[in-house]
Amino acid sequence: MQEVINFDSVAKYNAFNNNETRHPLVSIVDFSKADTRHGGFKALFGFYTVFLKDVKCGDLVYGKNTYDYQEGTLVFLAPGQVLATTYSGEAYQPKGWGLIFHPDLIIGTSLGKHIHEYSFFGYETREALHLSEKERNIVLESFSKIDYELDHAIDKHSKKLIIANIILFLDYCVRFYDRQFITRDNIHKGILERFEILLNGYFNSEKPTITGLPGVAYCASKLNLSPNYFGDLIKKETGITAQEYIHSKIIHIAKEKIFDINKSVNQVASEMGFKYPQHFTRLFKQKVGVSPSEYRSLN
Repeated sequence: MQEVINFDSVAKYNAFNNNETRHPLVSIVDFSKADTRHGGFKALFGFYTVFLKDVKCGDLVYGKNTYDYQEGTLVFLAPGQVLATTYSGEAYQPKGWGLIFHPDLIIGTSLGKHIHEYSFFGYETREALHLSEKERNIVLESFSKIDYELDHAIDKHSKKLIIANIILFLDYCVRFYDRQFITRDNIHKGILERFEILLNGYFNSEKPTITGLPGVAYCASKLNLSPNYFGDLIKKETGITAQEYIHSKIIHIAKEKIFDINKSVNQVASEMGFKYPQHFTRLFKQKVGVSPSEYRSLN
């Protein structure tokens, strides 16, 4: 079993890659300075990490799956994630760039308040960002601006400018991912249809009464996607969140069940997977405008 290297500080990761630590909480890492790698390793990251890969040199593994990670791609990690590199060939020289920044850097800043909105930090497998040449140049330009600030003597403007450039970089990545959802449609094609089939099969089985309502994480796992990536993909395809889509399916099926006058509203709620009937009534009224009992009477 591979030993896990705990990169709990920016300085420790810089030292691992033979890079100078110019700021204790943020760094642009030049992987070409790292020693020749002779095998894979597993690492726990204590900070936000972005990898830009410039050469084929082993695979990145998250959990039991391998990243769709080719030359010219970006991978994002949030603090607390474990990533492994696997390589069984000859020794190789790492190439590429990395942006790392510690959570302490962004505490109390606008980035700290909105970092959760950059959902790609929660993506997992087959979900790397594939860059065009122009997009890659923009990424490198963003890294260069941050690197310039790290070379500049720290003053009262340093933190503000570093964070502003990180935000600009992340906002560009939001745009690039939006483009990828469109241009890689052949890969994503069928996800919505499979989602629909999954929900239909779930509610036509005994699973609701046994395990309850299906959640976004459950559906994502069944479709071999991370919850964040799956949620963003459904939002791009339908204009609503994955949770709202599930709720819409619940209401659609519930409307049909309610017309069975031999079943009480409580029975319908139980069959749908609701632990408490009042939760079903609340959701139904929120989505339909009337309670289940009123809907039955009106129709």
